[in-house]
Amino acid sequence: MIYLDNSSTTKPNKEVMESFITLNEKYYANPASLHCMGKEAENFLERSKLQMLAIAGNKDGQVVLTSGGTESNNLAIMGFAQAYQSRGNHIITTSIEHHSVLKACYQLEKMGFEVDYLTVDESGLISLEELKMKIRPETILVSIMHVNNEIGTIQPIRECATIIKSRSRAIFHSDCVQSFGKIPVTVSGLGVDAITVSSHKINGLKNSGALLMKKGVIPHPILFGGGQENGLRSGTVSLAHAVALAKAFRLSAVSSEMKDFRKWRNEMMAVCHLYENIQVLCPDHSAPHILAISFKSIKGEVAVNFFQENGVIISTSSACSSKAKNAGHVIEAIQLNDEFKHGVIRISFGNNNTNEQIEKTIDILKQFMDVIEKGM
Repeated sequence: MIYLDNSSTTKPNKEVMESFITLNEKYYANPASLHCMGKEAENFLERSKLQMLAIAGNKDGQVVLTSGGTESNNLAIMGFAQAYQSRGNHIITTSIEHHSVLKACYQLEKMGFEVDYLTVDESGLISLEELKMKIRPETILVSIMHVNNEIGTIQPIRECATIIKSRSRAIFHSDCVQSFGKIPVTVSGLGVDAITVSSHKINGLKNSGALLMKKGVIPHPILFGGGQENGLRSGTVSLAHAVALAKAFRLSAVSSEMKDFRKWRNEMMAVCHLYENIQVLCPDHSAPHILAISFKSIKGEVAVNFFQENGVIISTSSACSSKAKNAGHVIEAIQLNDEFKHGVIRISFGNNNTNEQIEKTIDILKQFMDVIEKGM
């Protein structure tokens, strides 16, 4: 099978797996323990965190290890809102965020916070002018996804940071789950206060992620217990997951230089443009590893099944909502034409893909369109 659903999850790197196994076998002591084995584990833990912070361009900052992107986003949204509510109660996000951001914001609204959801254009881009209009002195948190998980739109995060910092004291968080390790991402380079990263999106392990924050930016904890992770995330820290995550960081820093993603995307787009019944979503502002297209009057599931029968794995949308019968919130937000609304598929490249695999996938796409056009 050719696997082209890498935005859903990636195949764990062999070196990452080896690190995880080795740490579990040799350094299994609790990093919070006071004995010599615990101290040794703590040293490994701190070394791993320093490596992550350096790669993320945030050497003086801090990292909180989590169970993945969802928990990191929840900690950022719920935690920052509660930590800085003495400054105000206004929050800004976008209409196309991951549900781990949106549903956290819905919960904050129930708690009395005011949330504005920025609209997007047909490519999924927010308007900087709308951001300028919405931001105010009492805005305490802004959360804008760097790369959209469904259609790949890259938001102008640096420009957003300039606006936010010039008009408020708000904490600026960005969900970088889909961008980290694929395109250049650093905390300092983006101008943000915090980013979310997920291990299994960068050939690491599932159930592992991190919230990386600038120095002095501290959320209110959402988990309570023994006070691990400087009181920000209670629970016994998995040293093996931490070391494996640091390894995934290091490997992704090298693999992010891969040039083929953009080439593959352009090759596929060129074929799509040959057909009137295919619409490319976000053709000009998308990350190189994600291609979202839609077929006119054809359900995305039909395409997914055809590709699978021919040895290629793709998806209809985000794996978190792919089983939903209605068009997802991102597709609704970009106001896709009704004839194309239910025909969306996502093809996402990874480090294990090859030129030969992409060539075969293009051939299958052409075969699918031949079948569809003959049936019309």
